[in-house]
Amino acid sequence: MPSTLTEATDPWCLRPGEAADLLGGHPWHRFVVLGDSVAEGLCEPTPGYPDVQWADRIAAELRVVRPELAYLNLGRRGLRAHEVRATQLDDALAFAPDLALVVCGGNDAFRTGFDPDAVDAELTAMVTALRDAGADVITVGMFDVSYSPAVPDTLRAGLGERMRRLSRHTRAVAEHLGTLHVHLTEHPLVADPSLYSGDGRHGSARSDAVATAETLRVLAARAMPDPPLERPRRPDLPVPP
Repeated sequence: MPSTLTEATDPWCLRPGEAADLLGGHPWHRFVVLGDSVAEGLCEPTPGYPDVQWADRIAAELRVVRPELAYLNLGRRGLRAHEVRATQLDDALAFAPDLALVVCGGNDAFRTGFDPDAVDAELTAMVTALRDAGADVITVGMFDVSYSPAVPDTLRAGLGERMRRLSRHTRAVAEHLGTLHVHLTEHPLVADPSLYSGDGRHGSARSDAVATAETLRVLAARAMPDPPLERPRRPDLPVPP
């Protein structure tokens, strides 16, 4: 990608007015976020992209339609899946959400002893509790951070295998439980170094902008059963493959 790329010219980001088209008349009034640093928001600033993290961006777009939307982000860096459930689920349920985003497991997958079944059990418990309480739940297959240039070559293959295994397991849980699932792991940009921060663990502001676009498109299927016609792409922008 050229260095002059910005969110306004990035073909993988939202176009002007697209968010309102996607979310017009959405049903949600109370949005809660549970998870680790991805939920909390540790994106690295990127020239040309707003320094606003993913979950905050989703809440802001939901509030364009419903300014009264209540938003609570419980995400905290460094937590493994069982710690997310132990420290956040009760507070999330007390908030009485009708929309919840749950993102966890990345810190588990960074460990060579990663146990995907244990993460599945924690994710299943959180999603089930939130859905039983009346919330629609968003789950996520995260970008594969093993593509980050900051990841040492000696660790790249093992980390990539674990991140992809986490994503496969998360998608299987999502399909079983009927969540709104955002699959970023095989996004066409996943190997683009501009998506990743310099610490080898997190994303850039560009990755959050792309993730926001993908999330809103998934939400649109629930918000608007008959989505609007495709907004024409600007002719000066490249068409994604």
